[in-house]
Amino acid sequence: MTEKKDPRLKLLVVDDDELIAASIRISLPSNWRMTHATGLAGAHGGPFTAAFCDMHLTGDLSRAEGVQVVQKLRAADPHLELIAMSGNLDRELMEACLKAGASRFLAKPLSPEELKLTLEKIEALLLIRDAANRSLPTTPWIGETSTSQKVRRDIAQLRGEAGPILIEGESGTGKEVATGLIHAQESNSRETRPFISVNLAALPEAVFESEFFGHVRGAFTGADQNKMGLAEAAHGGDLFLDEVEALPLSQQAKLLRFLESGEVRRVGAKESIRVNVRVIAATNRNLDQMVKEGKFREDLLWRLNGRKLNLPTLRDRIDDVGALATFFLDLEKPRRNKTLQADAVERLKKHDWPGNVRELKRVCEQLALHSPLPFIRAEDAERVLPRTGPLPATGPSNLDLSKGLNPLLEEFEASLIRQALKENPDIDQTALLLGISRSSLYKKIKDYSIETPR
Repeated sequence: MTEKKDPRLKLLVVDDDELIAASIRISLPSNWRMTHATGLAGAHGGPFTAAFCDMHLTGDLSRAEGVQVVQKLRAADPHLELIAMSGNLDRELMEACLKAGASRFLAKPLSPEELKLTLEKIEALLLIRDAANRSLPTTPWIGETSTSQKVRRDIAQLRGEAGPILIEGESGTGKEVATGLIHAQESNSRETRPFISVNLAALPEAVFESEFFGHVRGAFTGADQNKMGLAEAAHGGDLFLDEVEALPLSQQAKLLRFLESGEVRRVGAKESIRVNVRVIAATNRNLDQMVKEGKFREDLLWRLNGRKLNLPTLRDRIDDVGALATFFLDLEKPRRNKTLQADAVERLKKHDWPGNVRELKRVCEQLALHSPLPFIRAEDAERVLPRTGPLPATGPSNLDLSKGLNPLLEEFEASLIRQALKENPDIDQTALLLGISRSSLYKKIKDYSIETPR
């Protein structure tokens, strides 16, 4: 007969105080099972999900045996979530615990609320680590470098945080992926929380208020029926505002008022309604610099800045390239079955990746399509990697000077954009090459009626 595995999460508590262990056991959520040991020798029943370790295990306050216990637990299991705890809040002791491998230090006695919150964030981290194997309706964060592990831990720390979240990072670093994980870790099997996403760069200023807050019938010409706004539709869930830097100053004040009050008043309505919405804003710009330039409200930045997530560039986690490329190639299966050779991975690592993970995804799509063999070699990667050098200095010939300077400049600008898009269809890479933002490039493509490559 096959032995059934216990579905509950396992917590190891190493503490010589029976009362402390009993209080933790009483406060433990039902999906956790606890093992109590007074020292490392009594820690049976693993592997464990997490461990809470006291610093003084013999009653001698001059000795902190718990530091060595933390070290040994970390060496035995690099993925174990280790929490140090003590009533002795000596700074050197706390820093020694972090150096030994603990992820945080809690002051004793632990409150039930703090225990529950700590365990919730550990559960969130486990969910994010195993996202690729759990069939979650979101893309996992791929990579095992220390930088990627920190990103996953930072995302897990946002579990249960109700205030606005600001995600910063270059174009293509994975802001939408991080947002999806932030949202997914709040859901459970009993409820589905709303998730509304809007790219503010693609939202014209004239319709922002109507789209964001909604309107009532007759509020303006064309408003022939009541309309629910994005903020109201996200009630009980998350509202993702991508490219928040593109929001005009006049509308930033309205967003700030909503963040501060939590109230929505549809255009043309007399009464406001209160909604429960967590705003997640993303930007690829330096908002502090935009504040100095008078392009972004300082009070709005303060409101968004309370919970911030900084995403690294692909250059800062270059050793994740192989895992990311394998993940993207696997997305092409079973239509195209390609594997990576070691020399191809090394060639991909040498690229600058100005377009970050999004650029790597496009390269992998090209590799899957054009590589002639079942495996991908360095020469295949060389063939599809985009050029990142400056554009050749070419322009329209036989100029008709009678058109005037501005029309001629516009013609030349349009020709440069067409040439850049022809050489590299990726919008983010083209924007980077031309030295403009993605939202500006989209606007110019629309203004000049430029057909984008498919």
